Amino acid sequence: MTKIVNHWIGGKTAEGASGTYGPVTNPATGEVTTKVAFASVEEVDAAVAAAKEAFRTWGQSSLAQRTAVLFKFRALLDAHRDEIAELITAEHGKVHSDALGEVARGLEIVDLACGINVQLKGELSTQVASRVDVASIRQPLGVVAGITPFNFPAMVPMWMFPLAIACGNTFVLKPSEKDPSASVRLAELLAEAGLPEGVFNVVHGDKVAVDRLLEHPDVKAVSFVGSTPIARYIHTTASANGKRVQALGGAKNHMLVLPDADLDAAADAAVSAAYGSAGERCMAISAVVAVGAIGDELVEKIRERAEKIKIGPGDDPASEMGPLITATHRDKVASYVAGAADEGAEVVLDGTGYTVDGHENGHWIGISLLDKVPTTAKAYQDEIFGPVLCVLRADTYEEALDIVNASPYGNGTAIFTRDGGAARRFQLEVEAGMVGVNVPIPVPVGYHSFGGWKDSLFGDHHIYGNDGTHFYTRGKVVTTRWPDPADAPSGVDLGFPRNH
Repeated sequence: MTKIVNHWIGGKTAEGASGTYGPVTNPATGEVTTKVAFASVEEVDAAVAAAKEAFRTWGQSSLAQRTAVLFKFRALLDAHRDEIAELITAEHGKVHSDALGEVARGLEIVDLACGINVQLKGELSTQVASRVDVASIRQPLGVVAGITPFNFPAMVPMWMFPLAIACGNTFVLKPSEKDPSASVRLAELLAEAGLPEGVFNVVHGDKVAVDRLLEHPDVKAVSFVGSTPIARYIHTTASANGKRVQALGGAKNHMLVLPDADLDAAADAAVSAAYGSAGERCMAISAVVAVGAIGDELVEKIRERAEKIKIGPGDDPASEMGPLITATHRDKVASYVAGAADEGAEVVLDGTGYTVDGHENGHWIGISLLDKVPTTAKAYQDEIFGPVLCVLRADTYEEALDIVNASPYGNGTAIFTRDGGAARRFQLEVEAGMVGVNVPIPVPVGYHSFGGWKDSLFGDHHIYGNDGTHFYTRGKVVTTRWPDPADAPSGVDLGFPRNH
């Protein structure tokens, strides 16, 4: 019998009522293993209503109560990390070790949320005027929503909801319909940890569910991670409906390799960052810019390493890279490699014909490496989101920097060099939100915020860290004067209030 993934509303499973379902496929076999219920407008409204009702008490709950639940959730998440990783592998296809790493990075933000007391600490100025004090405090928004992508079905939701609920908000999650099971399991663990009914809700679906969240008057803020076109749509639509928005978009992350770099270390980093999780990461390195005469040697070192990567089912411990999420996505990724030579690139490795014995119907693609890629090629200009690495050549640091800064994306970037002065100059001059120096994937730890520039971020707030706390709260300033028992009545004064 095919498994059915239903919604989670008001602290319990809510069976899909719309009659519309989407297929969930095991990418390693191509087999449809699960059906996921797609929410109607009415079902989204029910989730928002449950969250709104829960906010009446959760928004007034103590920090001690909220963090107590989160500490219990963290313990349960740690205990069930293998189980959640298995759900991710079964529906996304990534290898088990990568799925475990995803859960671990989500745990970082739960840790941050457990210590939310410090982030929510206000400010107080005493005696700003005679017996006048001023306090700044932060308060929750109300019902907030998260719309998350397929590539990290556990981690990205955990970049959002732990901080949101720690701040006193209630949450409605619309996860990717391609791998929905992990989000429901997280909801069950939250309930087991003692989270009150309605504080966390999950609705599955497509554009119908997304659009209703964007326009619903009771949703105060929307967090999104996904492609740039959809991020722009989310930001425009939600903002037009008066909502606070953080919408993280796509990327074309560059890695500059200067002539003085350790080329073995750079090649290791390029292969790991380009082909990990089959390239389905917004922080994947998809373009290496080789500076000076080291290009040929660097490309050869990358090729040698890439050819040794073991590709297979994610539940096989020997596999280092799994399949892509869908056959349609696999075919789109392959099209960039197929057309690369006609656009002037040199195809060093072509992985488009790759299959795995015994799993011929899986969504397989091998490692592709393109050299001397012109900036006009589609393989360079588009976010491919697959195991395709482009190598560009530049004669100087200045030329390489111009290539990076001309990109419409500004998510992450890296430089590999032994020259501290060059690295310092790069981190100041490059137009990107996250920079790595001899670090290929500069994803910040939980207490620093994650986010890019330009077409990689729409909205003013990055995600998690201090920006996450600020996004899920709003400031209030309270000015107070208490009369001294010895004061005589001062009478009416229509002048401007005095601060001295």
